Amino acid sequence: MARSDINRSGEMEVFVRVVEQGGFSAAARVCRMSPSAVSKLVSRLEARLQARLVNRSTRKLLLTPEGRDFYEKAVAILASIAEAEQSASSADQPSGLVRINTSASYGHHVLAPILSDFLSAYPGISVDIVQTDKVVDLLAEPTDIAIRAGSMTSSSLLARKLGDTQLMIVASPTYLEMHGVPRTAADLQGHCLLGFGYRRAMEDWPVAAEGGAVLVPVAGRVRASDGEAVRHLAICGAGLARLAGFTVRGDIEAGRLIPVLDTEDTREYETFYAVHVGQGGLLPVRVRLLLDYIAEHGRVV
Repeated sequence: MARSDINRSGEMEVFVRVVEQGGFSAAARVCRMSPSAVSKLVSRLEARLQARLVNRSTRKLLLTPEGRDFYEKAVAILASIAEAEQSASSADQPSGLVRINTSASYGHHVLAPILSDFLSAYPGISVDIVQTDKVVDLLAEPTDIAIRAGSMTSSSLLARKLGDTQLMIVASPTYLEMHGVPRTAADLQGHCLLGFGYRRAMEDWPVAAEGGAVLVPVAGRVRASDGEAVRHLAICGAGLARLAGFTVRGDIEAGRLIPVLDTEDTREYETFYAVHVGQGGLLPVRVRLLLDYIAEHGRVV
């Protein structure tokens, strides 16, 4: 086959659908092709590139490092093509779906209050929000923008910093009246420390002690899957919680929660990012517009 006869963008689009749908059969339904045709296309693509892109098994399809790199570049190229076509068309307004993955806390306290103005400014854009505190794979679970906290570990992702927020230990007035106010790390023994039901970068709490800070293991009887659930548990008097400052400052001002063990030498801050795949200039217009909007209006403190 002559190189000029190869429909590279068509190959890329099918391969991207295979990755996003998680297999040949699901991609075939989306692309209106047969599973065998999709499988043969990917095999031809691998043969032409002289690189294995996916490892096939009976249960799932896994990207190789070369496949992941090709996927990311293909997404960026297809986005650039779509943007060029949209710019050349007569449409005045960007349109389409933007998929956001965010923590429940950020979604409740930051994203929800600012989103209506964006939707009013761009009536052709719709938004699908998935709330979870677990870190998701942007390739395995199709996501345009993910809001994440903590250090960035993947070099394949690009991020826009949304600010730093203090992590605060808080409890309700009712809980403190019943169980006492902890003033040292040792005082936390016997208290219920509200934890998270998934692994976090730091499981323990840093608390001031003689000679510096000590790490107190969170071994409470109650755990929850997201920060908003932990916050509500703390408000209802279930125990002490360690949460992002932007989620509890309103509760502190209203008297629903009281900060404890807050000293200069134990204050810790968490950085929030808006994360995406692909170079910013090659993002679809709808994604870039929302990303820019969140970076400006969705900052945390």
